[in-house]
Amino acid sequence: MSELFSSDFFESLSSLKLAMHLRLEKGRSGSRKSSARGASVEFSDFREYLPGDDVRKIDWNVYGRLDRLYLKQFMEEQEATYHLFVDSSRSMDFGQEKKSVMALRIAGALSWLILGQMDRVFLHAICAEQVYSLHPGRGRSSFHNILTELEQISFSGNTDLERSVRRCQIAGRGVSIVLSDFLDVRGVDGLIRYLTFQKQEILLIQILSREELDFDEEGTLRLIDSETRDDITIAMTGQSIRLYEESMAKHQQTLMRLSRKYGCVYERVVSDEPIGRVLLERLANVGFLLRK
Repeated sequence: MSELFSSDFFESLSSLKLAMHLRLEKGRSGSRKSSARGASVEFSDFREYLPGDDVRKIDWNVYGRLDRLYLKQFMEEQEATYHLFVDSSRSMDFGQEKKSVMALRIAGALSWLILGQMDRVFLHAICAEQVYSLHPGRGRSSFHNILTELEQISFSGNTDLERSVRRCQIAGRGVSIVLSDFLDVRGVDGLIRYLTFQKQEILLIQILSREELDFDEEGTLRLIDSETRDDITIAMTGQSIRLYEESMAKHQQTLMRLSRKYGCVYERVVSDEPIGRVLLERLANVGFLLRK
């Protein structure tokens, strides 16, 4: 069993299920019925070929005309597609209880639940320097491979969420889950607008360390940016700490405002929280998970 998880943890997941209100339009047969009408073998649409798709369903006539691979879709072929974006920048590897560990645990737990309902999950490790898309999985039999690849993610490089996500392949309506501290100097407005344009239902999970939230050190400090390695010497006073706290609160309010504007789901978690509480309380409270 992985060091990130325990058998007791996975037993606790058996009482949960996903609850995003996804209106299926494309995909393969999943655990839920489509709202589409017609005979189960009635032709519905084409979609681009994705790694892991059944090559027998490629329409070679379309390939001959367009020189691109497309699959024929039928009314019976309905599954939900989930994209999990894990911020793999260096800032995520911060904290006594690292934000990166919490991100991997949440990604693993959600992958387990998604695969259990026979939907498809794509995992992407993203930072400014590179994007690493893990092999898509479908069915619990693929979970071991997903967990192995999650554990191999290296947290390094700088944050550029929008540009990184744009480099990932997203085809058709689905659910996109972004796990990040969202400490991106470019902001997240562009990221959310892009995913909305791609017909994604969006869940933003902000992960912060306890040290970032409860900063109370006074005196002269040398602070080093974990990504750029730039440093600054600053005299921290009670007033400086209050300004820092106000800035963090303003940042969270911005994320909440953007989420309301674009119809996203937003939740903040702290890296030292028990993962069971994160799933059973926080993600359940915002309506993403339900108890069976």
